[in-house]
Amino acid sequence: MKSSLDLWLKSHKSTAKRPLNLLLALGLFNGLLLIVQAYFLALIVNEVVIHSAPLAEFYLPLFAILGLFLLRALLAWWLEFYAQQAAVLIKQKIRLLLYDKLQRLGPLYLQGQRSGELVNSLSDGVEALQAYYSQYLPALSSVALLPLAILVVVFPLDWWSGLVFLLTAPAIPVFMILIGKGAEALSQKQWQKLARLSAHFLDMIQGLSTLKLFNASRREAQAVAQISEEYRRSSMKVLRVAFLSSLVLEFFATVSVAIVAVLIGFRLLWGEMDFQIGFFILLLAPEFYLPLRQMGTHYHARMEGIGAAEKMVELLNEPLPNVVHDPLPLPAGTAEIELKEVDFVYDKGEPVLHGLNLKIEPGERLAIVGPSGAGKSTLMNLLLGFAQPSSGELRLGGVLSSRVALEQWHERIAWVPQSPTLFQGSLAENIVLGMAQASEAEMIVAAEQAGAHEFICQLPQGYATQIGEAGVGLSGGQIQRIALARAFLKRAQLLLLDEASANLDLYSESLVIEAMATLPKESSLIFIAHRLSTLRVADRIVVLDQGRVAAEGSHEQLLASSPLYQRLYQGYRGVSCP
Repeated sequence: MKSSLDLWLKSHKSTAKRPLNLLLALGLFNGLLLIVQAYFLALIVNEVVIHSAPLAEFYLPLFAILGLFLLRALLAWWLEFYAQQAAVLIKQKIRLLLYDKLQRLGPLYLQGQRSGELVNSLSDGVEALQAYYSQYLPALSSVALLPLAILVVVFPLDWWSGLVFLLTAPAIPVFMILIGKGAEALSQKQWQKLARLSAHFLDMIQGLSTLKLFNASRREAQAVAQISEEYRRSSMKVLRVAFLSSLVLEFFATVSVAIVAVLIGFRLLWGEMDFQIGFFILLLAPEFYLPLRQMGTHYHARMEGIGAAEKMVELLNEPLPNVVHDPLPLPAGTAEIELKEVDFVYDKGEPVLHGLNLKIEPGERLAIVGPSGAGKSTLMNLLLGFAQPSSGELRLGGVLSSRVALEQWHERIAWVPQSPTLFQGSLAENIVLGMAQASEAEMIVAAEQAGAHEFICQLPQGYATQIGEAGVGLSGGQIQRIALARAFLKRAQLLLLDEASANLDLYSESLVIEAMATLPKESSLIFIAHRLSTLRVADRIVVLDQGRVAAEGSHEQLLASSPLYQRLYQGYRGVSCP
């Protein structure tokens, strides 16, 4: 599992091929400059200190060393720049992949997930990959290049020192792997705990008013504190192992350098080695082990990246519910919608729809009513294309829904849920969302139809008024009217409304009902109704009960023939039936 996650992370290197290749080339060039720098330094010290040559004769090599220092400092800046650039490019691609997959999985998948875990994966999880791509991968590349270049230089000068380098170098990665295996498991557990903490905290925040109402906020605060403490302890365990691995790597690197130094010292003492060569090799020894130490230091970035990638890979491997091969085109104009013997079962759940038969004519105003759990929302999800029937047929203009590309179907429909979503920005931007080609006049007409124009004009900046995420700054009814204006602006062939008048006052409700009644005849309207006033707009009312059509007809026909509709009607009116 860990190796597959590591391979998945490395598979995205092609996204930042150019900066990563530049990192490799600049790292190798920096290593070669280091070797040249060490050579000049050894030469000057040997001639001035050992052979008592005047320092004035070596001003040129000294200036060369100074130039190499400056050039290597500039290269270090470029290495950091390209490392960050590569990480940003790869993170953008992964984030887009995740968003695209969530969009394709649809709302039904999201309903079964804890939003806190998904938010954590898409935000903190993706950001946790920064160190993997900007630190670990560059360190992994340089670990093979610089030591190899140093060995190529050292072996012809002194094969004994080269042999010591060659024999001691593997000890560092071996111990790094041994310690890292335990740290990987701890890191993955840490990310799992962080996901649970995020999910629990977000759920608690979203339900804070309910917790306050039932005096349960203190208990939930204690639960969050307990989970936070567990997360703190797991973080300290990961850090303890990370520091331990760094200590071990530093210890072996220091011992290896000491072995080389002792060997060179004795050979100098015995006259078996020239001082300049010995000093040159001794200067290169710490640099030989430096990439290995850096890889060990950045190994925790790999562990963190693998821990963060687990949820991402799990999400990307989720099978898509509606994969259409060789899609068929929809007929032009408003299409007839027909459901024949449609059954629907949620994953590992009880059947929700049973042999549902329903035909919706082009331009029809259809109201769907029924008790809670009757299958109204499931039917809406089928019509929206978020789900496919478990059995039976759903035809759109005579074409099976399973053969229609979801994007093509969504181009023809507009939808207003019970709890619409607005985004941070101006009111105008929220109304024309997805319809940038709409004119200002068309936007105002749609706002008037939705009963939103009047309150927008009363705001200081009108349609340019800025709102926060989820419509912060507006009331629930105002949010509903902005969402309705967005739907009316699209002039869709099919308009789907889930209680469009929810959260509206009587005056705004009357405006919305009037707009629903005056929609163009080429547009079909299907709406779930929970209020008596909206039923009057319908050409036909369908009563659902236990996933079947229990009755259908006009308001007067159903009052006379359907006891279930009479009970629903009584609830809508709030008074006894006549």
